[in-house]
Amino acid sequence: MNSQFKKGLLHGIPIALGYLSVSFGFGIAAVRAGLSVLEAVMISVTNLTSAGQAAGVEIIAAAGTLIEMALTQLVINIRYSLMGISLSQKLDKSFTVPHRLAVSYGITNEIFAVASAQIHPVTPPYMYGLILISFLGWSTGTLLGAAAGEILPLMVTDAMGLVLYGMFIAIIVPPSRKQKSVLFAVLVAAAVSILFKFVFTAVSAGFAIIISACVAAALAAVIFPVKEEAEE
Repeated sequence: MNSQFKKGLLHGIPIALGYLSVSFGFGIAAVRAGLSVLEAVMISVTNLTSAGQAAGVEIIAAAGTLIEMALTQLVINIRYSLMGISLSQKLDKSFTVPHRLAVSYGITNEIFAVASAQIHPVTPPYMYGLILISFLGWSTGTLLGAAAGEILPLMVTDAMGLVLYGMFIAIIVPPSRKQKSVLFAVLVAAAVSILFKFVFTAVSAGFAIIISACVAAALAAVIFPVKEEAEE
């Protein structure tokens, strides 16, 4: 059990280092939106979702409603449910329901990828180690970024606040170059988002995110349908 926990910690170090730099940008963005350092850290402690947190801060800054917040988080984070279902096929028999519920807190893109890449079934101690070190990297980066956001000049924080969006670009560029469907969805989402920014300005930030994501996903599904295995 102890060796599995240490193995999870070791495998999670690269994730934690990446999270440290990215969440630094989130901490700055949260403070710029009017949140305190404590509020920014609490968001990262209770939520491990970079895109969800970034969207949530924008909604808070725009004084959005709870319905907007709930729907936005549902649209952005529903992928974690699919990851959880997929990862359940790799779990060791010692994974009881309480363990599954606890581990569900820490299923992110990176943690899912590392856990799924394991040859042998993953155990609870391994997942706890993997999640713990990643969690520490994310929350520590947020703390440092939020604290820096209150001290550093506005010009510097504006520049460093781009870190989080740089990560999003780094995520979408590689698959966009390989798959036309992904590139199409990205371009549609960007176009719809721009329309809400400069044309349909009456629509709040939360609903703009929801509509942009849904329209892009729906059009991509219609134009680039995934073939069934039987058809292939």
